[in-house]
Amino acid sequence: MALKLARRTERISGTTCVYWLAGRCNRNPCRFLHSETPSPSTVYYNDNTDYSYPKKPKYNSNTTPNYDSKAELIRKSEDGDGTSIPEASQKLSRSVCTYWMNGNCVHGDQCCNLHSWFYGDGISALAKLHEHKKVVTGIALPVGSDKLYSGSTDGTVRMWDCNSGQCAHVINLGAKVTSLITAGPWVFVGIRNSIKAWNIQTASEFTLDGPNGQVLAMTFVNDTLLAGAEDGVISAWRCSSESKTPFELIASLRGHTEAVVCLCVGRNMLYSGSKDHSIKVWDLDTLQCERTLNGHTEVVTSLICWEQFLLSSSSDCTIKVWGFTKEETLEVIYTHTQENGVLALCGRIDAEAKPILYCSCRDNSVRMYDLPSFSERGRLFSQKDVRSLQIGPDGVGLFFTGDETGLLTVWKWLEEPKVP
Repeated sequence: MALKLARRTERISGTTCVYWLAGRCNRNPCRFLHSETPSPSTVYYNDNTDYSYPKKPKYNSNTTPNYDSKAELIRKSEDGDGTSIPEASQKLSRSVCTYWMNGNCVHGDQCCNLHSWFYGDGISALAKLHEHKKVVTGIALPVGSDKLYSGSTDGTVRMWDCNSGQCAHVINLGAKVTSLITAGPWVFVGIRNSIKAWNIQTASEFTLDGPNGQVLAMTFVNDTLLAGAEDGVISAWRCSSESKTPFELIASLRGHTEAVVCLCVGRNMLYSGSKDHSIKVWDLDTLQCERTLNGHTEVVTSLICWEQFLLSSSSDCTIKVWGFTKEETLEVIYTHTQENGVLALCGRIDAEAKPILYCSCRDNSVRMYDLPSFSERGRLFSQKDVRSLQIGPDGVGLFFTGDETGLLTVWKWLEEPKVP
């Protein structure tokens, strides 16, 4: 009997009052919640059982607001018809409604959470491509091609027709794809212990051996492909016309003690972020490590070079902006703190020549920030964390996100931006 009573109490107290959501609950006390979710402080655990029992909230006239059923605001819609909007629902949260995501929100227009995959000006969702079965780990749109490439841990690379939005071809590699980039006519796909290289002009295919473990990050600069792997080593291949394959392994950059997660290039330097919490700076001429940057306390998840600055993100919930000193050393000049860990960064210049930073966080969202103020100008939402961010070619105005469900979303800027 005690167990049944506890379950009944949990069911009642765990339900949000629909009248409160509509801004017109006049019960004091009310047996339903006057909040979106139960407060963590209202739950306690019995050490002698595996069940959790909610504490009954204490109501009084000082802590429980009284709602007047007539206290509603009338807002005109764009079509000119009057729509009754509760005052409580006018203050929309900046979170997408999870019930709406699953197609079962009962509150409709009166829901206090967003019924949209994004908010902010100047952007719209162009297409949702849901063919991958697992995490999208890489997105690439080669210059001059009408095919969009995406790789996933489901072991496939998909080619999408940019005109129809349909999947034109599937390459089943039989191994997790953990990175994918494009450079000129080449598409490089990182898998375990090797890299697949495809020339989309000649339809030729090559396998680059050398890495140990999953290839987690790649970049291409000065006719050189650089790839970071699970063992902490960065392998370098240079274009060659003398060897049997178009690329020749020229160096293995050693220094990280754990997996290399991200790479970027700027000021003739290679920057690598690792699970060992460090960022290493490599001279691209000598391929030697010049210095190590220690500023993060967790995995360095993403790096981008922007003019004279280096931006890094981490699972430690921070984005750090590094600037060069007179001695040509790098120091943190600003730290932006997020509520959740940061997964990926990318940046672009908008139509008004303002820099925008995209920041994928561990709350199923992508923030868009104006720089250097870090003021939020919009947000994109997904059912699961977005693992891949990619800007389209200059002048196209496209932006791509890939999440953990396998969904690839194509976003369109309403005004043509510029890529830095």
